[in-house]
Amino acid sequence: MSDSAELKKILISQLGPTHERFAVLMEARMESAEIEDLERYFGILSTLVAKLENETKPLRDVMREMAAEYAAAVLLELNRRA
Repeated sequence: MSDSAELKKILISQLGPTHERFAVLMEARMESAEIEDLERYFGILSTLVAKLENETKPLRDVMREMAAEYAAAVLLELNRRA
């Protein structure tokens, strides 16, 4: 197996547990979060899920679209919290 194939296999094996841990950690924060934060998080997450449902679109394209769509929102959020 090539180094690239081995690295891909390792990354794939780590993604599942990382996703599970992320879900547990976010669930723990839900009750204490402000409603505005939950609304923004839901908006971003639901957009990402909708884009991922298009199985013909490469992950790279999904990430580029998300970055382009939410870059301004991230900057606004950073300024809001400062």
